[in-house]
Amino acid sequence: MVTRLDDKGLKRQSRRQLLKLAPVAALGVFAAPGLNDRLVMAGVHFSDWAAGVLFRKQHLAQTFPDSEVVPFAKFPYNYYDVVDPGVDLENWTLTVEGDVQRPGEYTLAQIQALPKIRQNTRHVCVEGWDVIGSFGGVRISDFLKLIGANTSARFLEVTCVDDYYEVLDMESVLHPQSLLCYEMYDRPLDRGHGAPLRLQMPTKLGYKQAKYLDTFRVANVLTPGKTGYWEDQGYSWFGGL
Repeated sequence: MVTRLDDKGLKRQSRRQLLKLAPVAALGVFAAPGLNDRLVMAGVHFSDWAAGVLFRKQHLAQTFPDSEVVPFAKFPYNYYDVVDPGVDLENWTLTVEGDVQRPGEYTLAQIQALPKIRQNTRHVCVEGWDVIGSFGGVRISDFLKLIGANTSARFLEVTCVDDYYEVLDMESVLHPQSLLCYEMYDRPLDRGHGAPLRLQMPTKLGYKQAKYLDTFRVANVLTPGKTGYWEDQGYSWFGGL
């Protein structure tokens, strides 16, 4: 079934809602045979450009009272390969590299020593579902201060235990709601949701919020051929809401 928005309905859509739909629409075009690849990529690039132009670090994603949070059991597990890649939780460390003053291995305890943020925000998946969840962790910006990161650098690259990888623009990384998340629903992340540490960024689509973090790299130049696991297969790079 095809759903159409009339002119009046379109006018009711906010800019953020339209941007939310743009990557989904782009993916739908990829599924249609016979369309011009350059036209498709132009649409994806336009979506990225528009999202970047409209993004404002001071603009906060909506937060919700506990009464509107979906029960934990109804928060979907979503993964690209396996739900549990077998992270060694007892010996896990986050490897920090790149344009930082204090590279090296950081334990979960060191990360948890930073000020904790708890927020109820909406998680939006490019597959078409969204839920309001409860998340806890530390601001990525606070961790960047801890490691002496150059926040004038353009990118944050992360790699994951399950070989997933993601690249984020620094302005989004510095957003006050962008977290290194180690808790959901006031308890430690379970394995299916990315234990022991994942990204939680309510200004981004779900595929940007990498789980099972392993390596954290601040950079001005990207690793060749790696702009993001799904982005390298045609998804929008900015992935903004």
